[in-house]
Amino acid sequence: MAPRRLIQRVTHYMGMGGMFLLIPMMLLTTCDVVARAFWHKPIMGTVELSSYMLVLFVFSGLAYTQQVKGHVRVTFLLSRLGPRWRYSLEVITNLLCVFIVGMLLWQGWVVGIEETTVSDMLRIPQRPFRLLLPLAALLLGAEFVFNLIEALGGLRREE
Repeated sequence: MAPRRLIQRVTHYMGMGGMFLLIPMMLLTTCDVVARAFWHKPIMGTVELSSYMLVLFVFSGLAYTQQVKGHVRVTFLLSRLGPRWRYSLEVITNLLCVFIVGMLLWQGWVVGIEETTVSDMLRIPQRPFRLLLPLAALLLGAEFVFNLIEALGGLRREE
């Protein structure tokens, strides 16, 4: 299997896994609200678990959203430009994105590997959740590199 196909498959499954975390997060929050409203007893650790699930949901979906071109784009200006200018701007934008995501990957790894704390109430280690950022950044960076290669190919065709 080609490396691009493998990365895109991992990205897809990671995005789908993050999507399925919304259901338990929603149910946990609903049960907590009901328990708090009717019995005045909240479910302990709901805020911690919800925040961890939200981190997993957001980070696991970043690369998938880029893969399906779901991020917000400003097409108002781009639609008025010629193909050569559009591809040139895409190359510049993707290079900038690869740089920024590379910084996230690097700093996410540095912070994540040094993490030794646990959550306050449930005593859940924070390191796995901190290390999800570099993994998500790696996949997102790969998607930006794929987009960069496509934009360079389009720019080469226009010349």
